Amino acid sequence: MIAIIKIMSSQDKKNEMGKRVFVGMSGGVDSSVSAALLKRDGHDVTGVFIKVWQPDWLECNWREERLEAMRATAHLGIPFVTLDLVKEYKAGVIDYMIAEYAAGRTPNPDVMCNREVKFGAFWKWAKARGADFIATGHYAQNIDRRMLISKDSNKDQTYFLWTLTSDDLEHVLFPVGGMTKPEVRVLAKKFKLPNADKKDSQGLCFIGKVDLKEFLKHYINAKPGAVLDDQGKAIGKHPGSLLFTIGERHGFTIGYKEKTPSDAPYYVIAKNVVANTITVSNKQDGLLPRAKKTIDIIRVNWISRTPKIGEPLRARSRYRETLYFCKASAISNTRDGLGDTATIEFDQPQDTITPGQSLVLYDDQECLGGGIIV
Repeated sequence: MIAIIKIMSSQDKKNEMGKRVFVGMSGGVDSSVSAALLKRDGHDVTGVFIKVWQPDWLECNWREERLEAMRATAHLGIPFVTLDLVKEYKAGVIDYMIAEYAAGRTPNPDVMCNREVKFGAFWKWAKARGADFIATGHYAQNIDRRMLISKDSNKDQTYFLWTLTSDDLEHVLFPVGGMTKPEVRVLAKKFKLPNADKKDSQGLCFIGKVDLKEFLKHYINAKPGAVLDDQGKAIGKHPGSLLFTIGERHGFTIGYKEKTPSDAPYYVIAKNVVANTITVSNKQDGLLPRAKKTIDIIRVNWISRTPKIGEPLRARSRYRETLYFCKASAISNTRDGLGDTATIEFDQPQDTITPGQSLVLYDDQECLGGGIIV
């Protein structure tokens, strides 16, 4: 309770009793508890289910999720609205994702979904209807328009929120960000929510659980090619180099395997989209030859402040990855917001860096922002 009070009192005194809040309701327990907490605290709450694009050939689950959200809002006695953002999601998330994979890069569709849909089009729609705030069930903390990691470090979602700005945070609430998942579950039962025991959803943002390679094959002309070992020798086959990302361990076949002391799995360490090959390795000791300390990022966004050159920072290039010590050795401010670029130097070489992925930077508990790896 203390954490919630702290969060709710840090909105520059704008988040008073009776403020109008539109809550993004996914049908899950986190957003439902968020709506319940806001109503409990005296706000004028409306639940909003965001309908997004889904391909005709994919098994549809949005109606089921919408029904879950409707049940939760009915139980809470708050209005329910279905918001159609099909076009915005298709253009800002799906088309972007397909274009990035086709160019040989590995994008973060959830990052773009947050930027273009949840905190872009959704806020624009809510603001036009008199909203003071929008709220989501993200595990992150908004304190004085600064983004801090969630109390539950295992569920922290700041990695996917680095594109938000301090202006965004002025009208965004994360009611469960100061809680752990078990605490949220307890509250869900206390509020007697109908989805209190629902399992967490996984998969592509909003679309749900889907085999990404099968999804991409419908939109990218992928052709089979050779799997190479780290010496350049062909040892297997793959369905298309464009479908793979660095670090993957599945989706390709190994037809020849050198005997090793252990039966370590092979994982992708590089790909060549021109030659249509992927390179794999099963070495477990030491850094790979591609490891490097200096990483360039583009479309950089700083949330609350721009770090100083040489300032000690930490960064991760994958969700839930270990935070590694680093510093910014160069920052370009030629254009505001997502037009900036930066060079990040790590204390130790990184061998999981993947072009197209997000590199997110932290100062202790605060998420400062990030950019897209070149």
